[in-house]
Order: sequence, then C-alpha cells, then structure tokens
Amino acid sequence: MANQFDIRDALRFERTPKGLTRAVISTREAEAEVFLQGAHVAQWTPRGKRPVLYLSPKSLFEPGKAIRGGVPIIFPWFGPRSDGKPGPPHGFARTTEWMIEGTKLCDDASVEITLVLTPNEVTRSFGFDDFHVRARIRVGRELGFGLEVRNGGLQPLIFEEALHSYFAIADIHQTSVTGLEGTTYIDKTEGFKRKTLSGEALRIEKETDQVHLDVKGACVIHDSVWNRRIIIEKTGSDTTVVWNPWVEKSREMSDMSANGWAEMICVETANAADDAIHLSPGATHKLTASIHVEELG
Repeated sequence: MANQFDIRDALRFERTPKGLTRAVISTREAEAEVFLQGAHVAQWTPRGKRPVLYLSPKSLFEPGKAIRGGVPIIFPWFGPRSDGKPGPPHGFARTTEWMIEGTKLCDDASVEITLVLTPNEVTRSFGFDDFHVRARIRVGRELGFGLEVRNGGLQPLIFEEALHSYFAIADIHQTSVTGLEGTTYIDKTEGFKRKTLSGEALRIEKETDQVHLDVKGACVIHDSVWNRRIIIEKTGSDTTVVWNPWVEKSREMSDMSANGWAEMICVETANAADDAIHLSPGATHKLTASIHVEELG
C-alpha cells in the first residue's frame, strides 16, 4: 500500500476519483503533487509564492492518459518513435504507473520521493525488457530531479529522455529565455531544419518546437509581468527543448485550454536527437535538474 510511505505533516498518498494515485506534499517550504503514473510532478508552489508549473485545467487525469502540464518524464524516445517501430508519442514512461521505492523528510524540510520503472508486459511489447529507471524527486524551496537509467541487458541500450517541464508565466508575449544564445537547433515546425539561434534572448512569437543540441548549461525564463526569473540548472543533459503550441495547435488539443498557450512555456532538460544516450551493458546514466525562482524587486 502506498500509505506506508506517508510522512506525518508532510506527505500523504491518496487515490483520485478516476483511479490515479498521487502524493500530496505540504511543508513549510512548498506544496506539490506527484502522480505515480509517469512519476509526474503536476504541481509545485514554493510557500507564499505563485505556482511555478503550468497545469492545464482540461487535463484528463485518467489511467493511461498523459497529464497535460507539470513535468512529464519522457522515456525511452522523444516525440514520435524514430526507428519505424510502433509506440506512443514520447514513449511509455509518462503513462505507466511507477513503483514507490521510498520517501523521506530531509533536514532542510524538503521531501524526497524515489520512484522506479522496470520492464513489464507493455514495455516488452515495444522491445524494452532490460532497463531500470529511478526518479528521485525533491520538493522544497527548489524542485530537484535525478533520473537514473541502468542497462541491465547484454546489448547497448539506446534511448532518449526528457523532463518535459511546463512553466507557468503571466504572458508569453512578455517572456524570454536566456542560456541558448548562438546554439544549433532542430526546428520541428519547419521540416526539422537545422538553424542557429541569434545572440539575443529567445522570444516566442509563433508555434515553437526547437531541439537545441549540445547545450549543457543553465537556462533562465524571464517573466517580466510577474517580475521573476525561473532558473533551470542541469547535469547529464546535452539537449534543451523549447516548446509552445501557440494558437492553432492549442485549439486542436482536447486537453489544453484555448488560451493556455499564452500562460505557459516548456523549457525541457533532455537528451534527444543527436544527443541520444548509448548506454553500454551494465552501465548507468544520470540526468539531474534543479529549478528555483528568483523574485525581482
């Protein structure tokens, strides 16, 4: 039972009306919700601050359906499967229920949840039967992720991965992203053309789906209306993806509100495309991300 992992006055597991299990976290530092399906952080709000993650009010929260918003975990492929074999967009991790390995209350009043994903009938049907994925999620004044993938097989494991983070902003027209200046990216909205970003901050003015390659450094989201900066630092990640569906695509998405595109931006910590991971038998790869907010003035 999930409730054996409850932490008094900090974390409790509960069943939602539609049958999903989630951890509800409330401490002096932050509030959050983490769903076992997808090891998915749906909400995170530092105490006394605005929510940092965008969550669509039309999200379905149904078994087997991806949650629109928060931080979906993408594995073992990013976007459509590229090897010609069948499989759902963005892989199977985000719609599979993960197992609880442990929970703990840390000295700084943050809460850590460790969840694991191992092969099952569904993953084996896609040809993945020798992997072990562990997600460590730390909820406090900062939101931390550790994603470890181990190859338990006798052959190399090739995979893509991402923390598909949706960030809440006041207005996409008054938001910019720094940390990607001068990088090479794949523009998925223009036939996967390879382009080079200018030396200026990235501003979103249309549907955007950019896979920035060989990017190891931090990115910063500048939200001028809410007068804050969201800083995303990472290790073990060579790709940063920036996505916003804009007007028309949002209308086509049944789980996205009509104006949702104006209130969110995805800046994703990833290893995708050229930066896909080739993991030797017995080896482990670790990706980490840390998110914190700076209030300005």
